[in-house]
Amino acid sequence: MRKIPLLTGSRVQLVAVDDGAHLLAPPPPLGALADVGDAVAEALRYPLSGPPLADLVTRGGRATIVVELPTLPLPGAAADPRQDALAAVIDELDRLGMPRARHTLLVAGGLERRAGRRDLERLLHPARARAYRGTVVVHDCAGDELRSLGATGAGELRVHPALVDTDLVVTVTAAETTDRGGACTLLAACSADVVRAARPSPSLLQPSASPASRLGAAVESALAQHTPVVGVSLVLDHPRLTGRYRGYPWSLPTLHALRLSPARLLLNALPGGVRRHLLQGLSRQIGAVSALAGPPSVAHAEALLRGVAVRGTPLPEPLDTLVVPLPWKGPRQPREPLNPITAAAVGLGLALRLWRDAPPLAEGGTIVLLHDFARTFESGPQAPHRALFNELRENRDPERIAGLEAAAARDHRGLSAYRGGRAPHPLLPYADWETCAPALARAGRVIAAGCRDAAAARALGLVPSHNATTALQMARGVAGGDHRVGVLLAPPYAPLLAAALADGERQSMPR
Repeated sequence: MRKIPLLTGSRVQLVAVDDGAHLLAPPPPLGALADVGDAVAEALRYPLSGPPLADLVTRGGRATIVVELPTLPLPGAAADPRQDALAAVIDELDRLGMPRARHTLLVAGGLERRAGRRDLERLLHPARARAYRGTVVVHDCAGDELRSLGATGAGELRVHPALVDTDLVVTVTAAETTDRGGACTLLAACSADVVRAARPSPSLLQPSASPASRLGAAVESALAQHTPVVGVSLVLDHPRLTGRYRGYPWSLPTLHALRLSPARLLLNALPGGVRRHLLQGLSRQIGAVSALAGPPSVAHAEALLRGVAVRGTPLPEPLDTLVVPLPWKGPRQPREPLNPITAAAVGLGLALRLWRDAPPLAEGGTIVLLHDFARTFESGPQAPHRALFNELRENRDPERIAGLEAAAARDHRGLSAYRGGRAPHPLLPYADWETCAPALARAGRVIAAGCRDAAAARALGLVPSHNATTALQMARGVAGGDHRVGVLLAPPYAPLLAAALADGERQSMPR
C-alpha cells in the first residue's frame, strides 16, 4: 500500500491505494510559445482553411470579437495566454484597417452568470484593458433584442445583434473540450432554448460525436451567410504550480514531499474559507503550446486533437474503480465553492468525460468522488442550484425533472436575477445535472468519499462514505476482491487516452 496526497475539496488528504493502482497524472510541462501574439498573427495569415484575415477585413468597418470567460482549465491562473491572443487579434485588425474604436468585444456565456466588471477587466492584461477603446457587451440569452438567423433542428436560431450588425466576426478561444470554444462560443451567444438544446455526449474530446459541436457548426454556417467568420484557437498546457510544490501533481518526488509536509496538516486544520483563499492564492502559470486559425469549428477541432495528443495520459486498460479528487471551487466564473450539484458536475460531467477512444471506466465500475458534498448554497448566485437540489431530494424521475425545467425557463424572478448578473440562468442547474448522466449510466455505483452530508449525497443517488479507505474497500467488495484501480492526480484533469480491450484481453493483461 502507498499513501497519495489528494484534494478533497479544500483539504489535502492522504489516500491509501494498492501498489498496483494506476496513478493518472498530467504529463510534465510542455514547451510553451515564446510569443503568443506573434503566433496568433502568424496563424491568421496562414489559416488551416479558408482565406487569411487580410482578405476578410473591410477597411473602416466594424469587427465583433467573441470571447468566453476562462473557466477552463481548472483551477486556472491569473495570467492567461488568451489575454495575449485577444490583444494580438485587436492589433491585427487595427493594422489591417479596422480601427480599435469600431471593435465590439462580445462576452458569450451561454447560461452562465453574466460577467461583471471585474470579470471583464481580466479579459486583457491590465495595461491593455485600460487602453481599450472599443465596445464591450455581455450576452443575454434571455434578451428580447436577439436576431434571427433562420431555423434549424434545434429551433429558431436567435443570436446577439453584435454578430449580425458587423462586417467581421472573430472568435478567440482555447481548445479545452468539444462543448467550449470555437463554434460553441457562437452557440453560447444564442438564445437559452438553443443553448440548452445541446445535450451532453459521453466524451468531451470527440467533436464528431458532440451534439454541441454540431449545433455550434450550424450556428457558424448560418452566420457565415451574413458576414465573414474566422476563429483563433489556442492549445494550452495544463496549469502548473510554481514555488515549492511546482511539480504537483505530475512529479512523484513532489507528491512524496507534500505527503510529509507539515503545511498539509496545517492547511487541513484551518477553517474552510481560509483554506479556499490560500489554495486560490497559490501561484500558477499556463503556457500556450500552439495557435491555430481558420473557420472556428475547424480551428477548434484541430487544436483539440493536438491538445489531447500532447496533454493526455495513456491508460492501458479500462478500470474497475476510478478515484476522482474534486477541487475547492467550481468551473464557472466567478469562482464559487462547490455545492452538491456542481461537485457532481465537476467529477462526473467534466473529469469523467475527458477521454478519447474508449471510456476509462469498465461497464458497471465504481467511481469514488473525493469531496464532502456540503450544502454550500449561497443565497444569491447559487439559488437556482438550491432549488433543483431540493427537488432532487424528493424525486429524481426524469419526466418530473423535465417538467420542472420547463417551469424554470419561465421563472420571472430567476430570469431577472440572471439578467441583472446576480445569478446564472435558471436552466443552468439542469444542464449541470444532465452532464452527469453519461457517467451515471455507465457506473454501477458512485461513492462520495469524505462525505459530511449523507442526505445530500443520497439525494443525488450517490453512496456516502466517511473516507476514501472505506470507499475503496466497498469498491473492492463489489468487484469481488481483485479490481483495477485508477487514481486521477488532479486537478488539473488530464485527458485519458484509454484503449478499448476485449474481455479476454483484459483478463490476460499483466498488472
